[in-house]
Amino acid sequence: MLEVLPIQDKQEQEAIANLCGVPFRTELLAYKALVDGELRGICQFTMNAGGGSIVDFAHIPEKYEFEPMFVMGRAALNFIDLCGVHRAYFDAKCDNETLIKAIGFSRNADGRFEMDLTDFFKEPCKHSH
Repeated sequence: MLEVLPIQDKQEQEAIANLCGVPFRTELLAYKALVDGELRGICQFTMNAGGGSIVDFAHIPEKYEFEPMFVMGRAALNFIDLCGVHRAYFDAKCDNETLIKAIGFSRNADGRFEMDLTDFFKEPCKHSH
């Protein structure tokens, strides 16, 4: 079973960040992806009036799976959108551009991955990227 859950304990967030090879950032919110109870990845993100930003997006080495990472990325974006922030950026180091685009991001004129979350989760199937 696939689960994407918020990480509410900073010690757990630090441990998962270390397992995934990204820095622990105490000021960031985070989600974890699990498959059958086994950790698959972490997404650390933030938001402010200028938009939301996925800062770290990483999987357990040798345990990459597309679906858990995709769902975790979408979960973070949904939370950002529910908080009333309707612009998001993907600022994490991630070599899988196919995954980033599948989540919904596209490069803006400055080359930064960006997306408009306005109504995205009302009719996500109508969005094509």
